[in-house]
Amino acid sequence: MFKLAHNGNILLEVAQLNPPNAAFIVEALEKSPYADCEVDHESIEAFFKSDHPEKHLVVAKKVDAQLSIEVSDDKMIATAHLVTAKGGAKISLEQAKKVIIKAGVSRGYKQAYLEQVLQKQFELPPGANTKGIIAKGRPPVDGQAAKLIPHVTTLRERLKQPKLREDGSVDMRDFGKLASVAPGTLLISKQPATPGKEGFTVTGDSIPAKDGDTFELTAGDGAEISASNPLELIATIAGCPSDIQNGMRVDDVFTIGDVDVRSGHVDFNGSVIVTHNVAPGMKVKAKGDITVMGSVESGELISGGHIDVKQAAIGHVDHQNNDQGLTCRLVAAGDIHVAHGQYSHLEANNVFIAKQSNHCAIKATSLVQVGADDAPKGKLIGGEILDAQMVIAGEIGSESGAKMTVRLAHRGIEITSETDECLKALTKTSEQLNTLQSAIEKADQVKDAEKKKQLMAKIGATQMHYCEEAEVLEKKMSELELNLNGLLENTKLVANQALHPGVEIHIFDRVYKTTRSYPPCSASLVENKIEIEFKTS
Repeated sequence: MFKLAHNGNILLEVAQLNPPNAAFIVEALEKSPYADCEVDHESIEAFFKSDHPEKHLVVAKKVDAQLSIEVSDDKMIATAHLVTAKGGAKISLEQAKKVIIKAGVSRGYKQAYLEQVLQKQFELPPGANTKGIIAKGRPPVDGQAAKLIPHVTTLRERLKQPKLREDGSVDMRDFGKLASVAPGTLLISKQPATPGKEGFTVTGDSIPAKDGDTFELTAGDGAEISASNPLELIATIAGCPSDIQNGMRVDDVFTIGDVDVRSGHVDFNGSVIVTHNVAPGMKVKAKGDITVMGSVESGELISGGHIDVKQAAIGHVDHQNNDQGLTCRLVAAGDIHVAHGQYSHLEANNVFIAKQSNHCAIKATSLVQVGADDAPKGKLIGGEILDAQMVIAGEIGSESGAKMTVRLAHRGIEITSETDECLKALTKTSEQLNTLQSAIEKADQVKDAEKKKQLMAKIGATQMHYCEEAEVLEKKMSELELNLNGLLENTKLVANQALHPGVEIHIFDRVYKTTRSYPPCSASLVENKIEIEFKTS
């Protein structure tokens, strides 16, 4: 009834069967050995409509399995799309591999993945569509940053561990023996950064990876890089270790109960621990850290390290001072930590106030944070932020609308001024170069060869000097621009609970004044304008 032609068509001898309709042919085909073949409905329908039908009718055809490869836009995934055969030949493993190579897939290929796809030819019905991943790229893995591994307890860490009394209570003023080290003690070691692991796409392209960030190990006073291992820092004197940027130092430690008229001012070359309070009018100056277990009242602390006041820093406005200065002043090269600040000048790299700031003047290189947890809820009331890159608090300002000024990225104005000076200098340099060019043209007209040679050499040397000067100025301007962009991109004010009226926000050279209370929000510079963005819960 049915026979297979050389071209893969399935033919029906019409005279032998004399089919009454198309349905009869299809039903007969489904019961034949060619049931899996693709029915040619168009040919069958044409037969019954024709006035002169053919003796041999094409009723179906064998269709081989089809395999195509799709590579994702990022070239990280190659997917095989398979259409199972309709009575035709299945795709062999070797044929499939050729299709993969032709598609440009050269890395990340797994034969097991391909075999899983091809196996579907024996499981799915004829003409079924299926797909499966046959190759995966490898994303790059950035290296891990270098890090410091401390081997001793620092002074700051020791002061977080007050001594337990026999009854189980804690004596907040007794910390037992301080963590002292002897000369030669290993203080800290540097774990080197690891290199990044290169990635690749399925088409064979390499994806570079970033090596881990690194830094130079820094030996502060009383410490040195080990002669036997450049990744280790050892003590050179006996004393208490303290953290510094990328390293440690070792300080002598001076401990005193109260700083008052009986003790006099304290000026010490190491670190100072005040186990009680700093009285009004008293000064403590230290090259290292200053830790006050009690409070500071109208006193002055100047530290080459960090300042930590466990209770309050409290002052008042000095009415005898024309600048309306504040009587309590804390200045640190590192960070300042206080529980509560009131009418105090606080100046440091980062300023952390655990509970509340009332009418303080605060200046920070980086961060001012009021509140102790990850989402600070402390109150920043009145006073002025003289400069900072970021301010985070629960509430900023007061409900009464009392005026308060917050200046962020104020250093940007200094950067802009410095850029302007560079531009002026560059303009003068360009003018000098133009003048020299005119001088060269005149010198070229000198007829005396020796004199012309001397003039050209002199002008050339001067030209070289100004070219080098211009290059230095251009490089400096580029660095200043990068510094300014980096500063402004990371500048933000964050109020986790409320931003009240009367707050005058300065970011760089832009100003925004709040006239009402805002719910949780942040303020930042967007397209040279201060924008308030409200937080979504």
